[in-house]
Parts: sequence; C-alpha cells; structure tokens
Amino acid sequence: MAAAVPNARLVVATSLVGLFALSLCIGVDDLSLDRIATGAGALELLLVSRLPRTVAVVLTGAGLAIAGLVLQILVRNRFVEPITTGTGQSAALGVLAVTLLFPTASIGAKTLAASATALAGTSIFLGIAHRLPPTQPFLIPLFGLVYGGVIGAAVTFIAWQTDLLQYVDVWTNGEFSGVLRGRYELLWILAAMVALAWWVADRLTIASMGREVSVGLGLDYQRIVQFGLVMVAVISSLAVVVVGMIPFVGLVVPNLVSRLMGDNLKSALPWVAVTGATLLLACDIIGRVIRYPYEIPVGTVLGVVGSGLFLWILFGRAQRA
Repeated sequence: MAAAVPNARLVVATSLVGLFALSLCIGVDDLSLDRIATGAGALELLLVSRLPRTVAVVLTGAGLAIAGLVLQILVRNRFVEPITTGTGQSAALGVLAVTLLFPTASIGAKTLAASATALAGTSIFLGIAHRLPPTQPFLIPLFGLVYGGVIGAAVTFIAWQTDLLQYVDVWTNGEFSGVLRGRYELLWILAAMVALAWWVADRLTIASMGREVSVGLGLDYQRIVQFGLVMVAVISSLAVVVVGMIPFVGLVVPNLVSRLMGDNLKSALPWVAVTGATLLLACDIIGRVIRYPYEIPVGTVLGVVGSGLFLWILFGRAQRA
C-alpha cells in the first residue's frame, strides 16, 4: 500500500496535466500550435472558449469532490454527496425562485439565492440525518435520495406551471458547452473553498469523531459544522448556477482517495481535489469525442462512469468485510 500511494499520485497528477492539454485541442475548429502562433483568430478561440472551459471543468471537479468530502464528514457517512442529500436540488430551487421573482437578476444574485436555499436544505437534511439510527448507515443515503427527490419534484412542478421546464433542464444535467470567458469566473471561488477546506482540515477531522469527542478536545463543534455547511452550500450553488448538477464526483472521489491514502484529511484533501478534477475532465472529454462533433453532457457521461465506480467501491468493501 505504501508503494502504491506515490504511484497513484503520479498517475493522477500526470493524467490531469495530459487531459488538460488534450481538452484544449478538442473542438470543431483546428487549434494547432502553428495556428495559435500565426493567427490571432486561433489565439482568440483558445482564450475565449477552450481555456475557460477546461479551467471551469478543473475547478468544478475539484470543488465538488471537496464538497462531497466535507459533507461525508459532517454526516459521518461515506455514501452521501450534495446531489444525494438535496443540496443541489435546493440550489436549483433558489435559482428558480430568483428567475421567477427577478428575471433580470445577475449570475451573482442567483448564486447568492442558490447558496441560501442550498444551506437551508442541507441544514434540514443534516438535522434529520443525525436522528437516524447510527447502526444502519444505509438509511442516511436512502433518506437523502428521497429528500432530494421531493425537492427536485417541487422544482419540476413549479417549472412546469411557469413554462420553465427547458430552463430548469440546464441546471439538472450538468454540461460545459456554454462556458466562455466572462461566464465562468465565479468558479474561481471554488479554488478558495478548496484552500479553506485544507486550512481547517484538522478541525474537520476532529468533528468527524462526533460532538462529544470534539467538545472534549476543545473544538467548537457547532461552529465548524456551520462552516462546513456554508462551504458545501457555496460550492454546490456555484456549480448549479454555472454548469448545472453533476453527480457522483463528491461520492466516489473521496472514497477512492480514502482507500489509497487512509483518513488523514490534511494529506488526502489536495489529492481529493486533484482526483475530482481529473475524473470530471476525463468524462468531459469522453462526452465531447464519443459523438464528435456533437456533444453528450458531462452529467450523463459521469452518471455511467460514476455508477460503475460506486459499484466497484461497494463490492470492494463487501469483499474486504
């Protein structure tokens, strides 16, 4: 295991660099180095479309992986993520409310509203989840699926009543085809969230032991839980507003990294971010080339890839047990 960890880190880091470069080259228009060096149009294409899209994928993947990790710590359950706990659906509800009440609202205003509803939705889930029997860990993700489904159904019903079903579809199936310069910059906040998570990693590790142990060790448990909830809400709402809901990143990536590196959050957290970015970038590239020059949304591709990874994690746990 000790030898496998450096090898895995090297593979993930190399894959991220290679996929980043490959993503810049994929598209209908040719973007060779010669064209970039000799033509202003090719350079403009790189700076306006290809580079913003690739950076947005990396930031979103890293942010969602960290959000999943933090949520798993707060709930004390490895089988939850923002999409399966109602966080993403609550963010979509906030965006829908702002769209109906203030149609000309900016992306920033929609993000604030989505963050508020995502925080409220996640807080309700967390409060109920802590009341479920700890001896039955699968009850929490099952409850999360039902809870998120109810909120999602409410969003769909309101959208149907107000003729906004196609608009809502943009939020419920994540994709990056509309990302251009000027439409993704809010995602840089996700990089700040990753840095903040690393900064409080030790306190999050203590919080994962429960309220009694945390208080006994001198940790302000309530404050760190509130901080984690805000972090998850901000990351989820930014992802929903800019690119839509993307499943499985926050679920499978923390489990994969934990399997290789253990539960030392301080050392594992950067690799959770890097692995999340690599997974999402790989799925985005698959979606762009599988029906080239057409595109399959990354949320659809990740639904297939992520479910396969999740089943592998479950069967792996069962075999070790």
